[in-house]
Amino acid sequence: MSDVYHDELKFVTEHRRYLHRYPELSLEEFKTTEYIIDVLEQLGISYYKVLDTGVIAYLNGNSETTLGFRADIDALPVHEQNDVEYKSSVDNVMHACGHDGHTTALLLFAQRAKALFDKGELKHNCVFIFQPSEESNAGANLLINAWDNRPGLDAIFGVHLMPDEDEGLVLYRDDELTASATEYHFTVKGASAHVAQKHQGVSALETILKIASEVGNIQQFHLDGLNRNIIHMGQIHSGEAVNTVPANAGLSGTIRTYEASDLAVIKAQLTKIKEAAELLYGASVELHYTEGYPAVKNDGALRKTAETAITAAGLRGIEKDKPYLFGEDFSFYSNIAKTYFVFMGSRNTEKGFASSLHTDTFNFDERVLIKVADYYEALLNNY
Repeated sequence: MSDVYHDELKFVTEHRRYLHRYPELSLEEFKTTEYIIDVLEQLGISYYKVLDTGVIAYLNGNSETTLGFRADIDALPVHEQNDVEYKSSVDNVMHACGHDGHTTALLLFAQRAKALFDKGELKHNCVFIFQPSEESNAGANLLINAWDNRPGLDAIFGVHLMPDEDEGLVLYRDDELTASATEYHFTVKGASAHVAQKHQGVSALETILKIASEVGNIQQFHLDGLNRNIIHMGQIHSGEAVNTVPANAGLSGTIRTYEASDLAVIKAQLTKIKEAAELLYGASVELHYTEGYPAVKNDGALRKTAETAITAAGLRGIEKDKPYLFGEDFSFYSNIAKTYFVFMGSRNTEKGFASSLHTDTFNFDERVLIKVADYYEALLNNY
């Protein structure tokens, strides 16, 4: 192990484990932001804040080209079950999606870029984006809208750790890489009545159960079986007391799809289900959507740059034939620049790192973060 690699491994281990120990939820990343700023100041890299918890750092290179590199910084409402010394110190909050790793890898790349800058060898201008609230509230969109002094960016790149694939493997594709994410919400208003006179009421529970049954049939009967879609029911509630006809009920879930035509079919069917439930049961039914993240679409013009960087970084790339069904707000950056996003494998079964994203046992070897920095540096040098 070279001295440089040893030093970098120490760097990523120290910073990642600190961030992992002190996770913060979306738009609450105040201490995380302070920590990022402290590291940037130690490195001598200029920065400014965007939003209350977003940080933009930058270095001027030897060309007029400006490249952006993004890391998300927020954690999830998950109670960690890993038995490690750097286990989350916050109840029911955990970095279960690797954002502590994304942040640390970008800090390592920023350190490398600063070393090149100090020697007068930084090829292009670099913008390091430490973005809050990827897990909710579309933090990327919030940051972009609040970024008043945004420079003209030629391209923006991002990496997400992927525990379903082995270390050293990079997954990419042009156009859609992740799915669009849309939440739907049914709200039912019936009429209460005592159980002894239940025929005088209008049961919101009966109505919501019928709605749930029909929602479950959409994929089976109305969508192309060769396309991958998720119409997920995540929450259902009803009732006020055990001896009354339920006057209120609700059902909420999420839709994941990567074909706009499929999303249109799903929404049309949900509307029909709403109208049919009102006719059948006499309840009032409202249906509304929380529009989430668009699909991440990689710009094909950046494909060659990404493939060259993957090889130059000593990694192995595989082109995916279908997008992931994850939602990812990196998609919003395509509104301001060409973008390319990849997933980098972090699975290491020998060390026990095989749990999926968003689970309470997700973990990874910090060595993979050096690979992320290698990829970023190769992008910089080969753009």
